[in-house]
Amino acid sequence: MRPLAGLAVLLTLFITGCVSMTPEERRALDNQTCSSYGFRRGTDAFANCLLSLDLDRRAASRAQFEQMQFNTPLILYDNRYRYRHGRW
Repeated sequence: MRPLAGLAVLLTLFITGCVSMTPEERRALDNQTCSSYGFRRGTDAFANCLLSLDLDRRAASRAQFEQMQFNTPLILYDNRYRYRHGRW
């Protein structure tokens, strides 16, 4: 019974870790970050700060996607490489 309880705890932690921020929460955090840098709301500098944060986030997301795309495993079968369009 103990392993089942441990599994339930791990599953709960995993599910709660998958919750992401809402756009409103992200915007509030970005506003707080730019304010902490000394930019005042309503100024061009503040808008540029928000833009930079958004562009950095998108670039990081793109880089993570590209890294995941090229880290696919190589399938070996009978000590031969399996090609998608070739013979093996």
